[in-house]
Amino acid sequence: MSDAPILVTGAAGFVGHATAHRLLGRGQRVVAVDVLNDYYDPSLKQARLRTFDGMNSFEFVQGDVADVELMSTLIAKHKITKVVHLAAQAGVRYSLDNPFAYQHSNLAGHLSVMEACRHAPGFEHLVYASSSSVYGNKPIGDEGFTEDEPAASPVSLYAATKRSCELMSQSYTSLYGFPQTGLRFFTVYGPWGRPDMAYFSFTEKILRGEPIEVYGNGRMARDFTFIDDIVDGVVGALDHPPARGDHRILNIGDSHPVGLLEMIEALEAAIGRKAQKIMRPMQAGDVTSTFADVSKLQELTGYKPKVMLGEGLQRFADWYLDYYRPKND
Repeated sequence: MSDAPILVTGAAGFVGHATAHRLLGRGQRVVAVDVLNDYYDPSLKQARLRTFDGMNSFEFVQGDVADVELMSTLIAKHKITKVVHLAAQAGVRYSLDNPFAYQHSNLAGHLSVMEACRHAPGFEHLVYASSSSVYGNKPIGDEGFTEDEPAASPVSLYAATKRSCELMSQSYTSLYGFPQTGLRFFTVYGPWGRPDMAYFSFTEKILRGEPIEVYGNGRMARDFTFIDDIVDGVVGALDHPPARGDHRILNIGDSHPVGLLEMIEALEAAIGRKAQKIMRPMQAGDVTSTFADVSKLQELTGYKPKVMLGEGLQRFADWYLDYYRPKND
């Protein structure tokens, strides 16, 4: 294992926080970058960062990944040869109101990271976050979405930027040779999650006795993937780089899509309260269903999701009550 630290962008975010902890837990050093924007409550991001207090192998830098000079300086200073690039502007619905945030964070940020990597001596592997949103509203086969699907019809700007990042990475690998892996995440959930996600906002409202809005009239389905399983895939992919000159795309999901109403029932069981539901039609940019074929990742790393939805939502509910109840009492 290399002595050089691994650079993790978006380390105050949901997946970045968990990934950095996993790398530290196996004895690696981590240099972390995050801009700490206010897309959702920055205090949650600060709380995630506090979980690294006292860890000498962790160094945090607050900054914007779209800052080319910052990224180049960090990679050169620490002799970085591996990057896990998870920083991005997330959210389908937010992209309808704030499109230029996606241009900056996702497109300019991805380009900035790639430029820094291509100039790094002996650079080994760039792993970056894509999204299941790139598949759009396509019919799903019995085995789910495969990475060979053309993904040519995104239905949101967020999805379009993520697909654009994949194409940029393909071009940079062709031009400069350094290996890259894009990871299409499928509906990540769990402790320390994002407040803009449905399971998180539903929990807040159910506990306050407020009704929840169920879009798609409850007919949507998602391949909910627990955070620990996502990190298994991220680290597994990082440890198995493609050959020099190769770029690949891998799905990370649970391979078990669950209907929205079924998810709500599992959440009600986890928190011990019933939800008042208001049924709404589909919103612009949403897709009806996601379903991951993870055979490529499984063949490469032995990946196998371990946490089913009921257990995962119980773990989330336990964390949520521990994190928020003392503040509300």
